[in-house]
Amino acid sequence: MKIEVFGPGCAKCANLEKLVKDTLKEMNIEAEVAKVTDINEMVSRGVMLTPALFIDGKKKSEGKVPSKEEITVWLKQVVNQNGQ
Repeated sequence: MKIEVFGPGCAKCANLEKLVKDTLKEMNIEAEVAKVTDINEMVSRGVMLTPALFIDGKKKSEGKVPSKEEITVWLKQVVNQNGQ
């Protein structure tokens, strides 16, 4: 599983990255967590507002820090789809 946090490095972006990592740890899920700060990459991926969260290449959230509950649901969906 690859998780990408898009943002220029603002406090909300850092908060989202920490929330994702904490949730992964609590759920005992291993995943690659990447931070994307390149503006051109953001635009090419359709990100207009930050922070944005992508899981396995699919945009899950944009322009806000989603709740831990939302992140948990998204992670469970990916795990169930991948049969992990």
